[in-house]
Amino acid sequence: MSTEYEFRGWDDLLRHGVGPTQQAFLDLVRSTKDTKNYCANVIWGNLQTPDYVRAMLRLVADFHGTPGDIEAGVQGRTARAELIGAEGRTYHVILAQAALRTNIGGREVMRGQLVRLLESYELPGLKLGVIPDRAEQHVYPGHSFGIFDGKRVEIELYGGAPTHTEPDQVRVYEEAFRRLERSAVYGDAAKALIRREMAALEGPE
Repeated sequence: MSTEYEFRGWDDLLRHGVGPTQQAFLDLVRSTKDTKNYCANVIWGNLQTPDYVRAMLRLVADFHGTPGDIEAGVQGRTARAELIGAEGRTYHVILAQAALRTNIGGREVMRGQLVRLLESYELPGLKLGVIPDRAEQHVYPGHSFGIFDGKRVEIELYGGAPTHTEPDQVRVYEEAFRRLERSAVYGDAAKALIRREMAALEGPE
């Protein structure tokens, strides 16, 4: 990661705006070769459309009272997509079905976001699964998290964004990911769930 952000925690960065926070996370993603992510209620950041990112960061900035540098944040987050498939990077991502229907930005934003998800199945190095609402769970539901090169875990919470690098903690999240994977569907089955949510957007408000 770049020296400007290396020794500054996420909470401190967020006080300076969503732009610095997203740039620091881009640095982390750029320096990682193998990533695992579980997203409980929103779309994985690397696949978010600019409109979805913009709506999400407005919610973040409003909730935390951070500077309104939304467009800088959009640029930093959407730049992650360019790293998918580059230089041998691999990504295994699991979305809970709730992430497909959590309304960020309104109906049109969500429609574009779900189209983007369907298109992502053509991306190299990306394995994308969805856990159906009614799938049997093999671990109790928890928060969203990411595992970076099997050495670092980033956790997403309202208050704070803890980072774990202790091997015992990393192993806990690796095991949680393996159990979540057992509930997920992939390929055509996952695409069918995405298309179902797209169809639901065509219904009445």
